[in-house]
Amino acid sequence: MDIRESFLPGIGMKYQMDAASGDRIVVVIHDDGRRELYHFSYENLDESISMVTLEDQEARQLAALIGGMVYKPKQLESVEMAFDELTIEWYRIEPHYACVGKTIGELNIRQNSGASVIALMDKKKGKQSNPGPTAVLNMEATVIAVGEREQQKRFKQILMNGSG
Repeated sequence: MDIRESFLPGIGMKYQMDAASGDRIVVVIHDDGRRELYHFSYENLDESISMVTLEDQEARQLAALIGGMVYKPKQLESVEMAFDELTIEWYRIEPHYACVGKTIGELNIRQNSGASVIALMDKKKGKQSNPGPTAVLNMEATVIAVGEREQQKRFKQILMNGSG
């Protein structure tokens, strides 16, 4: 996948992506926070066939949907996305995990594993982006963490055992 970016003076940034399907998607992020999404058919990559304008909050919600932060298909339960040595993984906190009821700070997650919690999704407390050390890990919540493979292994041990 090739993503090209262009600075648009007085407007913002433009990102262009050619999908594996042959379609082209262009996203223009305006300096005022608005986003415009353009879709180009593989039959004519110079003519937009649809366009959507989103406010900043709408764009962030759509990004969460597309990125799998709201719903993850069952077959992708253990999916990981690799960025060189970094991975982003989703962990469901099972009732028997030792981390239940403890905070990120109590578990010293970053210090003990090297991984960072980038989101926490809890039915009771909702979604939290970049939760701080006082965020509580509740049963059946989903924790999203970024780190290298070994850091992810230590992170999972902390969730399960309460320590690395």
